[in-house]
Amino acid sequence: MKKSNILFIALMLLGSSLVVSCGERSNETERDGEDEIVEDRREERASPLRTAEGTVNNREIRVQYGAPSVKNRTIWGDIAPYDEVWRTGANEATHVEFKEEVQVEGKSLPAGKYSIFTIPKQQGPWTVIFNSEWDLEHGHFQYKEENDVLRVQVSPQWEDDSQEQLVIKVEEPGIVIRWEKLRLPIKVS
Repeated sequence: MKKSNILFIALMLLGSSLVVSCGERSNETERDGEDEIVEDRREERASPLRTAEGTVNNREIRVQYGAPSVKNRTIWGDIAPYDEVWRTGANEATHVEFKEEVQVEGKSLPAGKYSIFTIPKQQGPWTVIFNSEWDLEHGHFQYKEENDVLRVQVSPQWEDDSQEQLVIKVEEPGIVIRWEKLRLPIKVS
């Protein structure tokens, strides 16, 4: 008799677990499925995945990037070393998509998707790189110079206010990168 009671209780618990699990699954399905799961993963990351999109000078631009935070660290010259290729974000490579041919700092760039890398300088203009290998899981660790499509020089601007988390926006004059006290405006037309 005791064995049958234990078996009955075990079956009841198992059945209850299945009912609860099925209920949770149906709630996830009611949300936007895969999009919602991707959003959940973004929130778990130390440097959340962000997207910026908009139109500047009649050009559609979409940027996706990992947004690291300063966290009381030295950014320029340390986290992003001077005179070395930096992935312009965190985790996978930051990438940009242009629906049509654009001019970046006055130089032609065909429509398409490109990873964006920068070479920070202690003084003077920084190099901004558009590379054809846009889907790189480990950012600058997989960067290959032979895949560069365009390199332009952009003058950084230093602001008094500090931006804790990296932000890339599609705004005048095109793509603007802000992090710590840096404002790097990349002209797109």
